Amino acid sequence: QVQLVESGGGLVQAGGSLRLSCVASRSIFSIDVMAWYRQAPGNQRELVATTASGGRTNYADSVKGRFTISRDNAKSTVYLEMNNLKPEDTAVYYCNVITIVGGVYWGQGTQVTVSS
Repeated sequence: QVQLVESGGGLVQAGGSLRLSCVASRSIFSIDVMAWYRQAPGNQRELVATTASGGRTNYADSVKGRFTISRDNAKSTVYLEMNNLKPEDTAVYYCNVITIVGGVYWGQGTQVTVSS
């Protein structure tokens, strides 16, 4: 089992920045992929960014150049740095991990609201 706790969400004006954090309950050396998803009201949950254990990252087209995903193995934490936020980025953001044995875990979500 892996427990994930997100933080860092909030209300920000368009053009502003936020940094989300997700702390895992155990060493992320046992985690293969760490990712951020988001879900806006009435929409399906969508992938925002991923980072694999080998360091490769991947981003949704809508956030490329504005968001950066990173991981700190020593702190068992994955971050999502969000810059130049837009109202359409408003959503609940969820941390997701896939362990090296294939377990899939989700955090409880953190609300991000971008005002115009």
